[in-house]
Amino acid sequence: MTDAGTDDERRRVLYIIVCAAGPAGDVGKLVTLAHQRGWDVQIIATPSALDFIDAEALEKQTGRPVRSQYRKPGEPRSPKADAIIVAPATYNTINKWAAGISDTYALGILAEAPGLGIPVAVLPFINTALAARAPLQRSIATLRKEKIRILLGSNEFAPHPPGTGGSHMEAYPWSTALDRIESASEERRHQTSPH
Repeated sequence: MTDAGTDDERRRVLYIIVCAAGPAGDVGKLVTLAHQRGWDVQIIATPSALDFIDAEALEKQTGRPVRSQYRKPGEPRSPKADAIIVAPATYNTINKWAAGISDTYALGILAEAPGLGIPVAVLPFINTALAARAPLQRSIATLRKEKIRILLGSNEFAPHPPGTGGSHMEAYPWSTALDRIESASEERRHQTSPH
């Protein structure tokens, strides 16, 4: 008998992919909310996001190493993701992902997620100038066609005027991202469970 248990017994694993934007330093709030709802959490940071987060504190909180690079041969694998939240998601990450660019560990995971059927919710942190750009609008449309939930708009994330991001970080809707990914996970479970 193994300690891992069956898939039904194991806790669900949520990957939180953190990008280099203001709210990244508060991602521990999302970890706390996820733990309260029964998720195990694996933090994956873009290389630039490492300067925004307290990796040591997050490792203590999650019980797992923060990953930002592909594992070396012989290093243990991260547990398989049941769902992914990208928060905060930057203009750069959204556009690169939609364009099929996979030049970081985080983007590599995101590149595969739609093909694997893993539910993904994206909580951007962008200003109104970037939100108005045609490349971002095309990227969002592309990702939404692949059933990626982009939480941009009323009752989700509302872009702020340039230069005012700091005053909008307290209201960053971490719990909205978790609500959306939980409903997506529930839908997926119903679709894949035998009837």
